[in-house]
Amino acid sequence: MIDVLAIGAHPDDVELGAGGTLVVQKALGQTIGILDLTRGEMGTRGTAEIRDQEATEAGRILDLDVRDNMEFKDVFFKEDEEHKMKLVQKIRLYRPKIVLTNAEEDRHPDHGRAAKLVEEACFWAGLKRIETVDDSGNAQEPHRPTHVYHFIQSRSNTPDFYVDISDVHEQKIEAYKAYKSQFFDPTSVEPETYVSSQNFISMVESRAREYGQRIGVQYAEGFTTRGFLGVRELGGLV
Repeated sequence: MIDVLAIGAHPDDVELGAGGTLVVQKALGQTIGILDLTRGEMGTRGTAEIRDQEATEAGRILDLDVRDNMEFKDVFFKEDEEHKMKLVQKIRLYRPKIVLTNAEEDRHPDHGRAAKLVEEACFWAGLKRIETVDDSGNAQEPHRPTHVYHFIQSRSNTPDFYVDISDVHEQKIEAYKAYKSQFFDPTSVEPETYVSSQNFISMVESRAREYGQRIGVQYAEGFTTRGFLGVRELGGLV
């Protein structure tokens, strides 16, 4: 069982949006993992094989308990029964308490589509009349994550809550910079993209400072949720 499973459309989505939060949860003694939906093979820079290597290195930096990939077709995956059922199998395999996933609305169409796919698959995974088997052919038990939260990506959506990542911010930076083929590299001869500019990385780091300032800490990550939030006692607030 994985306590917190982050599911992203592409390798590097989770590192950028929720890498710090995963490390925070790990420090609390929880198990953490990343499930990438695609290998990011349609990206302008690098190759799927390079992204595989970079994802492995980023996972090492984050000290993940598991990293897996659905190998859905980048750009072409759909919110259909076939894709949802495959994802249901993974959710029932890892049985996460909390799922973190892409922004519900964002610049890249894959992000919003992934968010909907994950939301529905998490619900379907809890329905006992939907039957699935594991890789060995054994029937899987239903499982529905308690919470599904969406991290913030290119669009500055208003978060419903923030996680203080001040103590682990440098580790988050190191993790997403493992994707050397994708982000700013002054020596690269590949075409410049939206995420490869220095301005993009500056935006990510500035947002962490802005979110931190909103809650009185140095750095934070923001999340949205379709559900309602509650605390057991007021002292649990930052």
